[in-house]
Amino acid sequence: MSEMFAPLPGGVGMSHISAYEWEAADGVCGGSPHLHLACTEAYVVTAGRGAVQTLTVGDGFTETPLEPGAVVWFTPGTVHRMVQGGGLRVTVLMQNSGLPEAGDAVFTFPPEVLADPERYAAAAALPAKEGPEADAAARRRRDLAIEGYLTLRAAAESGDEGPLRAFHEAAVRIAAPKVKEWEPRWRDGALAAARRTGEQLTALAAGDPSHLAEARVTATGPSRRGGYGMCGRRDEYELPGVTLPYYGE
Repeated sequence: MSEMFAPLPGGVGMSHISAYEWEAADGVCGGSPHLHLACTEAYVVTAGRGAVQTLTVGDGFTETPLEPGAVVWFTPGTVHRMVQGGGLRVTVLMQNSGLPEAGDAVFTFPPEVLADPERYAAAAALPAKEGPEADAAARRRRDLAIEGYLTLRAAAESGDEGPLRAFHEAAVRIAAPKVKEWEPRWRDGALAAARRTGEQLTALAAGDPSHLAEARVTATGPSRRGGYGMCGRRDEYELPGVTLPYYGE
């Protein structure tokens, strides 16, 4: 994979999410609970109302309100579920652009699904990009993730962190075979961006302005609107070597 050309600042990924309005088994409307293993994620709320429900070993279950102007971010290992409160719109900034789309995300499916790689892959994938088939599959995926999530949440609320720790272990087993594919994305993305800053600081300290003559402006728009993401309908920015579209697991 070649070095990213004109990446977003810091090599981050970006998308816009409109939270799902499907009602789940617990009567709440929203997305598919999941976690990331190597990426911190940030929500910048631009419209509507809602919340993000989270599960962590340290804090257990929490619910953070989402309203215009709020910025909420969470580190790897945080199980998160975006909850719809009405017209919720969120701009998502994702560390290590490209890693989540390459598989750095694991749904909170029940343990028997997590234990079978083929069964997990089938449950996580979407058979189509658009239309009724994609809509139905995304909803089934969400409902299966909710099934496992509610068990994890009940345990956390009772003070039992064992199921959440077991889910972490299962998530690592699922992700481990993909890590070698992630490393070039990280090196050519976030790491390369940090190194460029170091090179620029060295040049500035030496009085060398040459990199300033290489300045450029880049503009783009969504390459796909209304795709099926984990949390909701997703406007994607498919930039070669920067952010990939999210279609499957």
